[in-house]
Amino acid sequence: MFPRLAAGRLRDLAAQFPAVLILGARQVGKTTLARATFPDHAYIDLETPRLRELFAEDAAFQIQSRAAGGLILDEAQAVPQVFAALRGIIDADRQRRGGFVLLGSAQPDLVRGVSESLAGRVGVLELDPLTAVEATGGPAPLPWQRLWLAGGFPDAVAGDFREWQEAYLRTYVERDLPQLGVDAEPLFTRRLLTMLAHQQGGLLNVAALANALGVSHGRVSRTIDIFEQTFLLRRLLPYFRNVGKRLTKSPKAYLRDTGLLHHLLNIGSMAELDAHPVRGASWETFVTEDFLRRERLARPFSQPFFWRTAAGAEVDLLFQRGDAMSAVEVKAGVGTLRQARHLGEALVDIGAPAGWIVDQGEGEEVLNASVRRRGFATDVDWLPT
Repeated sequence: MFPRLAAGRLRDLAAQFPAVLILGARQVGKTTLARATFPDHAYIDLETPRLRELFAEDAAFQIQSRAAGGLILDEAQAVPQVFAALRGIIDADRQRRGGFVLLGSAQPDLVRGVSESLAGRVGVLELDPLTAVEATGGPAPLPWQRLWLAGGFPDAVAGDFREWQEAYLRTYVERDLPQLGVDAEPLFTRRLLTMLAHQQGGLLNVAALANALGVSHGRVSRTIDIFEQTFLLRRLLPYFRNVGKRLTKSPKAYLRDTGLLHHLLNIGSMAELDAHPVRGASWETFVTEDFLRRERLARPFSQPFFWRTAAGAEVDLLFQRGDAMSAVEVKAGVGTLRQARHLGEALVDIGAPAGWIVDQGEGEEVLNASVRRRGFATDVDWLPT
């Protein structure tokens, strides 16, 4: 079992709200985290046919009869009646905190149920795949290189990640999407994911994808929305500031898990990754996702962006923390003085006092007055400030 940084945030939310919702992709570790954090809570899997039938028939009775010591409801979106029943039970005892823990991997249904029935009564935690500090901190530590290659899903990183990813994709396409009401042909879904993998970290151009696939713009757009809502894909928005320059307005899109990315591109080893054209984009994804996962826990209200001008000036990752900005450029090699000069020029436009170049080198060094470089492996439990 890997230690999860989210455990502290989960306990804080449980101390503040009557219920807590843990969102995340399938197999990311939601159940393990909930049961480890709340060992005295009863556990109910609402995807079990018999239990789903009982809760659909009379959710309030089923919850009340099991909730004395606390209750974990897994895949809560499978029984929408649960949300209305919980509202009445919570309102009858508003002083109770952390009594109910809801888990789910289908974000649209869960968020809709929570917003309609449990607004103000539930704290929300999004659980991501493993970070490097989590993978290296378990009883059988794994190096960050393994996490980069195999991705952050606990079962994938600990075993044959390609076999695991293939089974995961099949389940996602053949079961999860139909349950979400998505009429997506398996071949189309796989082709779209593979095209996104080949364009990893690039600007999202839905029209170009639709033309290449020979389908409508709307179909591709709706499917990408589902990929994002089910935690497969991230759209990173550009940062805008009135600096008198033409700025990119399209989001960057990338598959969030590098293990899925590598599987779709038929990469099965570090040697194959090192020789593949996607290596730079993959490294950028790995570092960016690692930072974003920990940033959400350390500073829940910060906002991530990227910066790019029409002339080509770019900063891979920005954190807007209130009025403060933190800038990060990710390099697969070792950061250079030339790169530091370009980043320093962008910092003036962005309004950030300083920036970092994060690379695969060792240690940390000052490159100029406003930019420092740091090797990711120097201290994987580090966030840029």
